[in-house]
Amino acid sequence: MIRRELTAIGGIQRFKVGGVEKVVDMFNHFDRSREKQILDKLDVLKPPLAEVIRKHLFTFEDFVQLDDRGIQAIMREVSNDTLTLALKAATDELKDKIFRNISSRAAEVIKEDLEVMGPVRLSDVEKAQSEIIKIVRKMEEEGKIFIAGRGGEDVLV
Repeated sequence: MIRRELTAIGGIQRFKVGGVEKVVDMFNHFDRSREKQILDKLDVLKPPLAEVIRKHLFTFEDFVQLDDRGIQAIMREVSNDTLTLALKAATDELKDKIFRNISSRAAEVIKEDLEVMGPVRLSDVEKAQSEIIKIVRKMEEEGKIFIAGRGGEDVLV
């Protein structure tokens, strides 16, 4: 019915809804498993589009690519409880990078908490990671941090 209405007023091709930025914004509201599922399908159906979307998305694993100043700024905005839960399923490389960029006392507390923490739901870990990613995206929009290689013409010199 919508297709018929759009065709009647000039065709579907006339309307541009927002491009990749709009798609990335929609992805920001998905949980990681849904995001992965959609991107996997796009890899098969439209590989170039999947690649463009991935370049614009920031994932928790992308923290290893951030510079130390960026991580330090982000960590000032994140509670230790959220960070601890988010790190539960993180790689050792990512944990090490974050621990190097927070106070040694905070790092020790989080390491101890991780050691004694029992099993947790993956959905809870992903929720904590998602909260941190929202902080990262907000800080990037505000110009407080710069994420190299993300959707722009910005070049560091």
